[in-house]
Amino acid sequence: MVQELIKDVSIKTKANVFFDGKCISHAVTLSDGTKKSVGVILAATLTFNTEAPEIMECIAGECSYKLAGSAQWQVSKPGESFKIPGNSSFEIKVDQEYHYICHFG
Repeated sequence: MVQELIKDVSIKTKANVFFDGKCISHAVTLSDGTKKSVGVILAATLTFNTEAPEIMECIAGECSYKLAGSAQWQVSKPGESFKIPGNSSFEIKVDQEYHYICHFG
């Protein structure tokens, strides 16, 4: 099920802009201290590095992704998610807008 609303949060109003504007997100902190980001990736192929483990949850659009060390691309569509280990990386290909929630930790 696609999450359409996150309740009881603090949001940083200044956007995080990466890759020359191809990825734009806002940092969100839940009332219990849990951190997430909510954003959009525009058409591109990008490589992200992780510090903490992450879960990328697709809200709209779709992407292809490849985890570090893997030769296989996989697809994530609305309502689906994929996990990335901490201190790792992943490649992501987007043909149209990909809206996501990134869950940290």
